[in-house]
Order: sequence, then C-alpha cells, then structure tokens
Amino acid sequence: MEYKPKIKICCIKNIEEAELAIKYGADAIGLVSEMPSGPGVISESEIKFIASNVPENIKTFLLTSKQSSREIIEQLIRCKTNTVQIVDKLLLGTYSEIKIALPNVDIVQVIHIIDSDSVKEAIEISKNVDGLLLDSGNPNAKTKTLGGTGKTHNWKLSREICQNVKIPVFLAGGLNPDNVADAIKSVQPTGVDLCSGVRTKGNLDETKLTAFFKNANSVII
Repeated sequence: MEYKPKIKICCIKNIEEAELAIKYGADAIGLVSEMPSGPGVISESEIKFIASNVPENIKTFLLTSKQSSREIIEQLIRCKTNTVQIVDKLLLGTYSEIKIALPNVDIVQVIHIIDSDSVKEAIEISKNVDGLLLDSGNPNAKTKTLGGTGKTHNWKLSREICQNVKIPVFLAGGLNPDNVADAIKSVQPTGVDLCSGVRTKGNLDETKLTAFFKNANSVII
C-alpha cells in the first residue's frame, strides 16, 4: 500500500527556515532550546516567535533538555509550542503533571537507541506519553549527546519498538535523501525527523529538501 510518513524538519533557526520547510511539505518543525551539545539552539524568544507565526496545523516541537516536569511546564508557557520533545530522562515529576498543566500540548519522549534495554524503556514509557522519537544520542556520555548526531542506529531495534507500542513513533538519527526510503521500509515509523540531512553549511538546502520529500513519499509498503 502507499505510505505517507509524517515529516519533521528539526533545528529550525528562524521563521524563514520554518516557512521553507513547510513549503516543501513538513508536517512538523523542531525548535531547539538550550542543550549540552548539538546543533540548532535558538533563544526561547525566537522559539515563541516562530511557533506563533506558522499555520495552526503544523506541529511545533520544543526540544528541551530539562529533566523536571515543573521546569518543562514553565518553559512551555514561555515558548508557546503545541508539542514538547523531551530529549533526556524525566527525573523529577511526572508526564501526567505536564499533561494536567497543559492538556493541549503533546508530549513526545526521545528514546536514544543503544541496545535491547532501549526497547524495554520505550515500551514502558509509551504508556504515559503521546509519542516517541527514536534517536542516536547517548545521554550517558561524559558530555551528553541528546540529538543532532547525524548518525544512524540499529533500525531493527527501532522496528521492534514500532511493532510493540500503540502511539506514534518518529524515527531520527542520520537520515538523509539517500537512506530515508530504506529507513522507512525497515522501521515503518509514523514519521521521520532530521536536521543535518537536508542542510548545506548549516542552512536548509532546497535541492536536498526536494530529494528528501520525494524519496520519503515514494515508499510503498
């Protein structure tokens, strides 16, 4: 059957990049707040401006490295996005506290795919959030990598997660126009997410965007 994945373009830097991504067909954009490492960080005021000036049907993801529900709620109130992407483990508070405070905000938890324990973690967390995003970072590294690595991971583990959860799953990590079709066929996620794979010298590249959307939307499963 024909398969049309959701596509999220991450590391959006300004309203012009947001409009360009949406022009090519992006369903969602990623807006990166303060991180211990990785690309695409912009100010909270810029995140708020972008989130407030894109069409209502576009999902605006606030990428946060904060690990307490209280801090995440406060940041969401400042940034005004309709989705939060929690890139590290939630250590203080609960997902339900975020949902009660901001019932219209979707909660997407990032799972960094390292080994089979990542599959167990994803299945358990899936019971408490609105979506998962499977990435290639390492939150246990001396300097945490929480996304934007440009590296793929073991897609067999990601496929296992997709088969065993009942919520939307985005696949991230090293995707580009050349491998996105294989990634979608292998994992069969709800959607795909990428940053560097459609950029040249840090800027969105229209040639790469064209190829990526064409290849992603051509998959038949």
